[in-house]
Amino acid sequence: MPSFKIDLSTAVVFVATAPEPKMANKKTGERAVDRETGAGLSTVGLLVSDEGEGNLYQVTVPETGYPEGLAPGTPVKVVGLKARDWENEFNGQKRHGIAFRAVAVTPAA
Repeated sequence: MPSFKIDLSTAVVFVATAPEPKMANKKTGERAVDRETGAGLSTVGLLVSDEGEGNLYQVTVPETGYPEGLAPGTPVKVVGLKARDWENEFNGQKRHGIAFRAVAVTPAA
């Protein structure tokens, strides 16, 4: 499926929740990894405020794309943010949504 770039050039972005490992299989504890690099993936909550509107996004980031100790409240810059729609069926129920992925999340200078 195609992905779409998200322009955050005019937005203010803060960490809402610290990065946590993303699981490929919660039952076995298998961690999700980037298919191209093999780096472990994490999910970080970001509060994005732009043009008077604020939204909370759960963004997947490779563990190599954020510094250790990234804490809630930290102003950050997001590199390479993209959105992709998804749909699957689990136990006979269809689910769908939008997945967000970034190359990196770094503290704002």
